[in-house]
Amino acid sequence: MKADKFIVSQKSLVNILTAMQPICTKRTTVDATACVLFQISNKELVLKSTDLEVSLQYSCDTIDSNLTQTRAFLVNGKKIFELTKELEGEIEFQVNASNITINCGTVHLSLNIKEAQEFPPLPERIENMMQLQTADLLAMFEKVAFLIPQNNSNPALNGLLIEASSAQLKLTATDGHCLAQVCNQQYRLDQAQTWLLPRRAVFELKKIIEASHDNQIFIGLCDNQLVFSGSAFNFFSKLLVDAFPQYQSIMSKAGFYKGAVKKELFVRTLRRSSCLLSGQFIATEFGFDQKQLNVMMQNKEVGTLEETLELEDFGGKKLDIRFYAPYLLNGLQIFTDKQLNFYLNSKQQPIIFEHNQEQMQFTYLAMPVSAINEAQ
Repeated sequence: MKADKFIVSQKSLVNILTAMQPICTKRTTVDATACVLFQISNKELVLKSTDLEVSLQYSCDTIDSNLTQTRAFLVNGKKIFELTKELEGEIEFQVNASNITINCGTVHLSLNIKEAQEFPPLPERIENMMQLQTADLLAMFEKVAFLIPQNNSNPALNGLLIEASSAQLKLTATDGHCLAQVCNQQYRLDQAQTWLLPRRAVFELKKIIEASHDNQIFIGLCDNQLVFSGSAFNFFSKLLVDAFPQYQSIMSKAGFYKGAVKKELFVRTLRRSSCLLSGQFIATEFGFDQKQLNVMMQNKEVGTLEETLELEDFGGKKLDIRFYAPYLLNGLQIFTDKQLNFYLNSKQQPIIFEHNQEQMQFTYLAMPVSAINEAQ
């Protein structure tokens, strides 16, 4: 019987297998998830990988193929990646009953294959909900993803809250001390939807999108999974079912007073304050007055800091408040303006930073530190 053969570009194949490595190398309860599913037809190669939480499907054109009907098989995802990444040019695959032969120039390799039926089925029938410019989606991820905790005791905090409504698309992340939110009024849904996307899915998706060179990304639903689709890929993720904290009240600026400070000077002050921490949780004291900000921090084991910064017309009364400097510094790196606009009201309420850019708004807030919290 004539063997099934097909030829693909090494570069195209390795790019796909690279994206699949974090998925196929994760341990699961199903042995077949260590494999990549190959589905080859006369003109197209489709590869699928899953770890039962996130899944990736990618397609690429074949250079040549003698198949008259689709052939499917499983091959170890890590092994085929490690072998093909060391090849160059066009790769010919020859599929036999129990193995696949890899031919490239003078190189001839062979890997065992398994039956495709062992592979967990991926969701089908995607219902596309929204279409976004890739640059906009990546920019929104960049504004908030840094704050998603990895192993918070509250499972809901380990995800990114995505809220789509008739007014805007909104992404929110919090670690319990700080909150970051980005809103884009360009993207809307007539019927409101809320999804809690796991942290891991956010970062894996971000890498895939950056490597895809697609100008547009679709967001859809499929079997209760959220799907992000490009021209050649579908990325599936299960959603967190835990309830995200009700954050709306803490973001209210009712009764707050506006002020502004030069970002570069403020960030440098926060860096110096953080340097004196030496791994300890010690709050920095901030004295806000109408025209100046007095910053003080003391670590008895290391040293002290006293600085004064100029404020742009802080409208509130004189306010002394304490913050953990790294919490402020973490979010302010995302702001690009030379001047930081902030809102304050009392020493029990957060400081809120805002930036507006055309149809996108970014908000970052940090909770103050009380003497009780610092003692703990």
